[in-house]
Amino acid sequence: MDLYNDLQYKIKELDTSIEELKTSGRKYAEAERDYKILLRQECLKLKHDGMAIGMIDKTCYGIPEVAEKRFQRDVAETIYKANLECINSIKLQMRILENQLQREWGSVKN
Repeated sequence: MDLYNDLQYKIKELDTSIEELKTSGRKYAEAERDYKILLRQECLKLKHDGMAIGMIDKTCYGIPEVAEKRFQRDVAETIYKANLECINSIKLQMRILENQLQREWGSVKN
């Protein structure tokens, strides 16, 4: 019965991880949006100030506010991907438990 309880625990853990993925996915999307908006604004400012087009992107990435938004976006992306990997790991653990249950209960003869 321990295997069955372990499997039930993994199902609850998977549900929790999926909820966390929703949250981290939203944060990632918001961070991407905020970064792109700020980057666009800074690029337009530099263009308006007469900077050469070829230098605008290199210059914008070095603006502290833009760099911070990019960093926040990258962190949010990493958390989102880590949550995906956690879900995949839980699924694998569940398959292992299911196989163990099948081996134990599949061999019982009436």
